[in-house]
Amino acid sequence: MIYFLVHGKGDNVAVAVVDIKKGDRCEGLNMETQQRFAIDAGMDIPLGHKIALQDFNEGDTIIKYDHDIGRVVRAIKTGEHVHVHNVKTKRW
Repeated sequence: MIYFLVHGKGDNVAVAVVDIKKGDRCEGLNMETQQRFAIDAGMDIPLGHKIALQDFNEGDTIIKYDHDIGRVVRAIKTGEHVHVHNVKTKRW
């Protein structure tokens, strides 16, 4: 079962296509390459929200659809929820 989708080759986050529960072994699909891979969920992630595909430090850049969508403001581990509590826009 596919839990998340990666939209671009360079993306470092993916989008949950089901509600993900902490501890789930989640299979994902890269839509460009058709590559499948799995990660362990580090926390609950609601449908439509982002999941980290790698560890991030403060100041790192989040890439989705092969575009910069924001700056990490609090460290994030692989499999954790990526949202407004740990990522902010670079616009202001």
